[in-house]
Amino acid sequence: MIPSDLKYLVVGAGLWGGVLAERIASELGVRVLVIEKRDHIGGNCHSAVDPATGIECHVYGTHIFHTSIPRVWDYIRKFTEFTSYRHKVLTEHKGRVYPMPIGLATINMFYGLNLRPGEVADFIRREAAKGADADKPPANLEEKAVSLIGRPLYEAFIKGYTWKQWEKDPRELPAGIITRLPVRCNYNCDYFDDPWQGMPLRGYAALFTALFGHPLIEVRTGVSWVDVAGRVPPSCTVLYSGPLDELFGYSLGGLEWRGLRFERETLPCPDAQGTSVLNQADVEIPWTRSHEFKHLHPERGPQGDSTVVAREYSRTCTPGDEPYYPVNTPQNQALLDKYRARLAAEAPNITAGGRLGGYRYLDMDKTIDDALGVFERLRAAHGERGV
Repeated sequence: MIPSDLKYLVVGAGLWGGVLAERIASELGVRVLVIEKRDHIGGNCHSAVDPATGIECHVYGTHIFHTSIPRVWDYIRKFTEFTSYRHKVLTEHKGRVYPMPIGLATINMFYGLNLRPGEVADFIRREAAKGADADKPPANLEEKAVSLIGRPLYEAFIKGYTWKQWEKDPRELPAGIITRLPVRCNYNCDYFDDPWQGMPLRGYAALFTALFGHPLIEVRTGVSWVDVAGRVPPSCTVLYSGPLDELFGYSLGGLEWRGLRFERETLPCPDAQGTSVLNQADVEIPWTRSHEFKHLHPERGPQGDSTVVAREYSRTCTPGDEPYYPVNTPQNQALLDKYRARLAAEAPNITAGGRLGGYRYLDMDKTIDDALGVFERLRAAHGERGV
């Protein structure tokens, strides 16, 4: 199954593996074998057209491309055009809908005020001072959030959603998770601030088809690392984007992950929720958010009288589940360090990266940037070997 003279094996056909395979094939002119345990390329960015409605649906939850990194924007546009889509998220709390992230519109609606942009920062500071202990640094997510936005906004929009997302009391989660909680002092309701945003014009499936389209790239789906682990020649460089603990058979214990479950439904109406993503802030609602995919491509027109909505539920990963989000507790970080040390000592030909291999929550642009950095190091080593 694995050629004895293979120089590069990529494990995982998501963004990280796709960028590396494309760069090796295009820049080094070397054959690359890509294996993917799923039956499709694209990782969690995979999209597919719903046959009943013709709506392109994101199979693993809504993915919006956005970046502030010039080299990433220049690179990804080689494989697709992008629309001018700007992502806007709404959140429902006690039967009312608010824009997210928290900004002037949300604050005025929630408090029943009419603050002006120049008044927001002082108002939030006063709210935060009511609930925070100024004499000690925040020790957990709840204390950090309250110190940033005050207890009323935290209780309404952060606490319940966080509990559902992580199944942990926010007081048990590290403060760093919420450090970058944005608060805007204007009516800008865009979810992202990045200068370059959009959706692939022809969808993610077409983007990944182009990314893996080089003739020197061979992709084999339905093949996992376990299927080939003992057959890879020692001289082959392996670029691994699967879970790092799985690489070693969980021999040191399993890293903790959050998983997701989606309930998809076709509804006999042209518009069910009026936006692509609607968060549910209240803990009484069991799902964290719902996705209505037709709103991701308004340039395609009405797209019929039916719509597809997927409700997203967060859950603890169990064996066989697809991992989505690392749980960055001190215990997991300590175990990750042990696996990284073992990788360096026992498998110098393997580079682990991406969301799973790096045990990091990475946006798509950061994943691409990381892969481009790995390739630069590979190219230098490739030249040194005189391959």
